[in-house]
Amino acid sequence: MGVIPILPASEAAQAVVPHDIQHYMRPGTLQLAALPPLSLYVHLPWCLKKCPYCDFNSHEMAPDVVPQQRYIDAVIADLEAALPLIWGRTVHSIFIGGGTPSLFSPESIDRLLGDIRARLRLEANCEITMEANPGTFEKDRFKAFRHAGVTRLSIGVQSFNDAHLQALGRVHNRAQALAAVEEAAQSFDTFNLDIMYALPGQSLAQVEQDMALALQFKPPHISIYHLTIEPNTYFAKYPPVIPEDDTAYGMLDRITELTSQAGLDRYEVSAYARDGHRCFHNLNYWQFGDYLGIGAGAHSKLSFAHRVVRQVRLREPRLYMDRALAGNALAQDEEVARADLPFEYMLNALRLRNGFGLRDFTERTGLAITAIEAALSEAERKGLIERDFARVRPTVRGFDFLSDLQALFLSPNT
Repeated sequence: MGVIPILPASEAAQAVVPHDIQHYMRPGTLQLAALPPLSLYVHLPWCLKKCPYCDFNSHEMAPDVVPQQRYIDAVIADLEAALPLIWGRTVHSIFIGGGTPSLFSPESIDRLLGDIRARLRLEANCEITMEANPGTFEKDRFKAFRHAGVTRLSIGVQSFNDAHLQALGRVHNRAQALAAVEEAAQSFDTFNLDIMYALPGQSLAQVEQDMALALQFKPPHISIYHLTIEPNTYFAKYPPVIPEDDTAYGMLDRITELTSQAGLDRYEVSAYARDGHRCFHNLNYWQFGDYLGIGAGAHSKLSFAHRVVRQVRLREPRLYMDRALAGNALAQDEEVARADLPFEYMLNALRLRNGFGLRDFTERTGLAITAIEAALSEAERKGLIERDFARVRPTVRGFDFLSDLQALFLSPNT
C-alpha cells in the first residue's frame, strides 16, 4: 500500500530516558554467577500485505518505497546506543525477522551485516538467520542473501495449497512456494520451512499433502504452527471456521509421525530438525539466554550481575527511525521482578523436549531451586513433568497441555 500508519499519540509519549550502564550494574536482589550466551535480533517491519492472522509489528508498504538505507542507518544507531549494555560480550547468533526481511535487497542486507560486524564481536561460526517469503522470491535472490553473509534462511511457506494460501491472505501461490524452497535448498546448507496447520477448511489428507511436498526437499528444519486467532487481528474481528481441537491434535500427531519418518526430531513444541541443524538462535531464547533486539518494536532480554532487564523499542517505523537516529528508540525499559522470573524461565524452557537442567535454572535466574519446588511437585503430581536430581522434562501430557504446565509457575500475585 505504501502508507505508514499515522502515529498514535500514545506511542509518542512512550519513549523512556535511557539509563547509563551504572544503573544496570548497581546492587540488587539477584546474584548471577555468569552471563548467558548473547544473540542479536534485528526487526525489519515491512510486508507487501498484512496477513489476517498476524499480530507481529508489521506494516504494509510497496518494495520500491521501503526506506531501506535510512532504516539501516537507524538500526545501526540503535545498536551503537546499546553497546555499553553488552560491551565485551560475544554474539553467538543473529536473527533478521519481520515483517518480510526479504523485501530488503541483498545489497542492503550485506551492508547491514557489515555494519554489525564492525561493531560487535561475533563468534567464528555465528549463525545468521533471515526470514524470507516466497512472494518476494526471484531467481538467484536467495543465493545473493547467502553471499551477503546469511547462513540460514527461514521461509514462510505456510502451505502449498493455493486455496489455503488465499484463505491465509498470503501473497504467494503454490508454484512460487515450490520454486522458493527449491532455490533455498540449492543455496543453503541449513534452511527452515514454516508450515501451518488447522487452517480454514483443511482436512487431514491436505495436511499430509503439504507435509509430503515439504519433506521432498529434505529440509534440515521445519517449524510447525497451529493457526491461532490472535487479538487485534483481522481474523479476531472476522474469525474463520477452523478444525476442532480433536481434529487439530490428530493433524499434529500425523505431522510428528511424518517428520520422524523423515529423520527430523521434535526437539521443541513447534520445531523439528535433523542432527546438527537445530536453530541456535531460538534455542538461546528457549534456554533463557540473552538477546538484544534492535529495530521497530524489537524486544530485548539482558542479564547483569544483579538483575534481568527487558526492553522494547518504539513500534511505529517512522518514529522509530527519527528517535533511533537521535540516540534513543526505547519505549520500555523494565527490570524483571524476582517473583516473575520462574514463570519467565518456564515459559521458554518447558517448550523444549529435553526440558532444562536444575543448575541452568539457578544460573540463568539467580534463584535457588527451592523457589520452584512447590510448582515442580504439583506438575509432577499431575503427570506434566518427569525429573531426576539434574533435569526436568515435560511429559507427552505436559507437551499437550503446555499452557497449563507453564501456568503452575506464575507468581501468586500475577
